[in-house]
Amino acid sequence: MTTRNLDALFKPDTIALICGGGGATEINVARNLMSSGFKGPILPVDSERWALEGALAYRDIASLPLPPTLAIITRPLREAPTLIQQLGERGTRAVVLISEARAIPPGERKALFQAILDAAQPYLLRVLGPSSQGISIPLSQLNISQNLQPLIPGQIAFITESGTIGQTALDIEQHSGFGFSHMIHLGDSLDVDLADVLDYLAGDYQTRAILLYLEHINDARKFMSAARRVARMKPVIVLKPRRYPEEEPGDAVYAAAFRRAGLLRVEDSHELMQMVEVLKAAKRVNNDRLAILSNSSSMSLLATDTLYRFGGRLAQFSEATQQGLEKLIEPSAQPNPVDLGDQASPNAYGQALDLLLTDPGVDGVLVIKTPSDLSETVAVAESLIQRLAQSRRCIIASFPGSRTGAEARRRLLVQLVPTYETANGAVQAFMRIVQYKRNQALLMETPPSLPEAFSPDVAAAQAVIAEALADGRRSLNECEAMRLLIAYRIPVVETLLAHSPAEAADIAARLKQPVALKIISLDAMTQSKVGGIARYLHTPEAVRETATLMMMRLRCVVPSIPFKGFALQPMVARDGAYEMTVGARSGERFGPVLYFGQGGTEAEVINDIAYGLPPCNLHLAREIMAQTRIYQRLRYSLLRRANLNALALTLVKVSQMVIDLAELAELAINPLRVNARGVVALDAQVQLTPTSPIPAQRLAIRPYPKNLEETIRLPNQQELLLRPVLPEDEPALQALALRASPEDLRLRFFQPIRELSHDLAATLTQIDYHREMALVAVGPGLPGKAEIYGIVNLSADPNNDRAEYSILVDRAMMRLSLGNLLMQRIIAYARARGISEIHGEVLRENKSMLQLDRSLGFSIHADLNDPGLKHVILKLHCVASSAG
Repeated sequence: MTTRNLDALFKPDTIALICGGGGATEINVARNLMSSGFKGPILPVDSERWALEGALAYRDIASLPLPPTLAIITRPLREAPTLIQQLGERGTRAVVLISEARAIPPGERKALFQAILDAAQPYLLRVLGPSSQGISIPLSQLNISQNLQPLIPGQIAFITESGTIGQTALDIEQHSGFGFSHMIHLGDSLDVDLADVLDYLAGDYQTRAILLYLEHINDARKFMSAARRVARMKPVIVLKPRRYPEEEPGDAVYAAAFRRAGLLRVEDSHELMQMVEVLKAAKRVNNDRLAILSNSSSMSLLATDTLYRFGGRLAQFSEATQQGLEKLIEPSAQPNPVDLGDQASPNAYGQALDLLLTDPGVDGVLVIKTPSDLSETVAVAESLIQRLAQSRRCIIASFPGSRTGAEARRRLLVQLVPTYETANGAVQAFMRIVQYKRNQALLMETPPSLPEAFSPDVAAAQAVIAEALADGRRSLNECEAMRLLIAYRIPVVETLLAHSPAEAADIAARLKQPVALKIISLDAMTQSKVGGIARYLHTPEAVRETATLMMMRLRCVVPSIPFKGFALQPMVARDGAYEMTVGARSGERFGPVLYFGQGGTEAEVINDIAYGLPPCNLHLAREIMAQTRIYQRLRYSLLRRANLNALALTLVKVSQMVIDLAELAELAINPLRVNARGVVALDAQVQLTPTSPIPAQRLAIRPYPKNLEETIRLPNQQELLLRPVLPEDEPALQALALRASPEDLRLRFFQPIRELSHDLAATLTQIDYHREMALVAVGPGLPGKAEIYGIVNLSADPNNDRAEYSILVDRAMMRLSLGNLLMQRIIAYARARGISEIHGEVLRENKSMLQLDRSLGFSIHADLNDPGLKHVILKLHCVASSAG
C-alpha cells in the first residue's frame, strides 16, 4: 500500500487507546500518550476501567463519541481482527498494534496475521506492528511508546526493527543533545514496512536525515525503489548486523544493495548516531586525500594505518605547501603526516592549518592533539573552529584524554566539528564521508555508452537451456555452457565435443597443439572423483589413452551416471594474463546477483569477491570491480596490463543474461583470463532451475523494459525508435535542450534556463522503471550517441495511483505531431500499469500544450493561488497489468 493513509498514522487528529489486560506496557503507553501534550482528543476504550490516566474510558468502540483517526491496541493480539474491523467501520484509518506476537505458536500466528490483514483491507486501514513499541513524533507532541524519557525535537528520523536499539539511540540522543523528528519501531512489519516509512519521510520537510536499524528486508524491489528515492533527497545511514555463520553471498548482497541505493552503512549504534553530525561535513569532501596534522608521530602512524586499511590516501602537498611546512617540522620529517612535535604550540597548529586548508591536493585535514595543558589544548580547538567557517575543506579532529581532551571535544562538537577521542575513529569517520559521497555519485553519475553494439542471441541461449531441461538435467555440460556464453558474445576458448576416445584423438590431431580434455559429467564432484580433467596433452595418442582411462574410471566409480562424451579445448598460453571469475548466483530476497573477483583454482581460498545487483551498465560494473583487492593491480600495473573495459563489458553481458533467462539459477565463469588485448573464458559452470517466472520479476531493481521499444514513422516518412530512456542518454538530452529556444525551456521547466545541468539531466535519465517511465524518440545509433528528438516523463506516486507527466520535443518535430504521439504512448503505458490519473501543470501562455492536452481528453483547471498556472488532469479507466 506504500504511503496511503500514513498521514493518519503520523499526523492523527483523534486517537483511541484500546486497552485492558496489557499490564505495565499499556500503563506506560497511556501515561506517555496522555502527558505528551497531544492537542487532539484521546479516547481510552476499556470495559474494565472507568478512567485511565485521568481520562474517562468508554466501554467499547461503538460508544466512542467520534471516529478516531488512529487507534492504539494493547489488548491481546488474538482480539485484533475483530477490533480492527470495528475500528474500520467507525472510520479509523490507522492502527498501532503494541500487542506482542511472540507468545503465539508459529502456525496460529500466520493465520492470525492474515486475519488482521483481511480485516483491515476493506477500509484501507494501515497497521503498524504487531509487537511494535510505538512511535514518537516530538514536533507533533505525539508519544505512543514505552520510552521513559521524552524525545528532544530535532530533524533526524530513526526507524528501527529493535526496541532495545531504539532505546539505546534515545540514550545517546539525551547525552549528545541532538533531537529526533520521528522515532518509529516497525515491529513485525505486517503491513506498514520499512519502504513505506522511507517513502513517507522522503516528503517530510521536517526530517533532514534518516537513521535505520534493520535485520532483514522482505520485499527487496519495494525497498530498493524507496531507498533510492529518499537517498537522492537526504542522507540515509543504516546499521545492519551480520549473521554468523552465514553462507555466501549473504551479508555481501546487503552491502551491495546499500551502495546501489546510495545509503551509508555503519558498524555500531554509537557510530550510527555520530554519523549524522559527521555527514554535515560531506559537502566539503570531494575525494579521499587526507592530510594528518599532529603533535605525535605515533598517533600519526596509527591514523595512517587506519587510512590505508579503509582505502584512503595520504594527500600529496604542493611545493608551496611543503616549503611553508619546512619552518614548522623537523628537516628529516616527511611532509604528510605533518608532525609538529610534542611541544607544538597553538600558533604552530594555526600556521600549518592555513597551509593545508588551501592546498588543492587536500580533501580533508585530520588534526590530532594529544593531552597537555588545558588552556593550550582548548586554544588549539579554538584555532580549528576559527578556520572552519572560512574553509571549503573538511576538518575532523581527534583530541584524546578524559580531562583536557574532553573539554576540547565539547567545544568542537558545539561548533559542529566532527570530533573523536581516538585517531582511528576520526579516520574511519572521514572514510565514511568519502564512501557516502561515492554512493551519492553512483546515483547521479552518467555511465559511458557501450563500446560495441551488444545484441545477444537470446533464442539460441534459450534453446540450449530448454534442451538440458527436457533431458531432465539441472546443469549444462562444458560444451553447452560455452554455447550459452557465445550467445551473449562473451569470448570463449574453442570447445569441441567428442563422443568417444577415438573421436577425441581425431580432434586433437586437427587442432595441432596441446589440448585440455574433460569428461562431460553432470557435476564437478563426479568429474573430480574420476579424474575427469587432463591438461597439456601433446599428442592424439595421449588424448586417446587418457580418454579411455577416464571412461573406465567413470564406469567403475559411478556406474549410474551415463557417459556423455568429452570436451576438448586448445591450451591457451597465459601470456601474463590475470585469472578472474565472473558470474551470477542467488542473492535470496534480492533475487539473482552478480559477482566479480580473483579466479583460478584457489579462488575460494583467496576470497576476493565483490557483489552487485543487476541490471548493470559499464559504470556500475566498474563500481563492483573496484570493491575487490585485486582491482588496484588490474588498474595500475604497468607490467601486466588488463583490459578493464572488456572486464566491465563481460559483467554487463552476464547481467543481461540474468535478465533474459529465467531458468538461469547460477553461472560461474572461472577462469576468465584478461590481459591488455581482452578477455577469454576458459571454463563455465551453469546451474538451472525449471521454474519459469517472468525473468525481470526476479530482480530487486526493475530492468530496462525492452518490450516498450517500437519503431515509429512520422508524417514525413522519417523513422525513429521510441524506447524507454537510459542513463547513457544524458548527453543527448542535454543536446536536445541546447537546440531548444529559451522560451521552450521556460515553458517546460517554469523558469529561464539556458541548459540542463548534470544533476537535472541525470534525474530525468536515471529513473526507477518500477515507479517512473520516460520514453524518448531517438535517431539511429547506440544509447549515448543517438540523437534525441523528444522525451515524455511520467512519475507515479508510491501508491501507483496518480502520476505527473512532463514533455519536451525538438521544435523541428513539433509540426510532425511527435508530441501528440509521445503523449498517446505514455497514456497507454499509464493505463496498462493501473494508474488511475495523470496530471500536470502547464503555464497559462503555453497554448499549444493546453490544446494538445484538451485534444487528449485532459480537463483543465485554474490554479486559485497562481493565475499564471493551469492544472491538467486525465482520468483513466484502467485494467492493471505489469506493462512489461
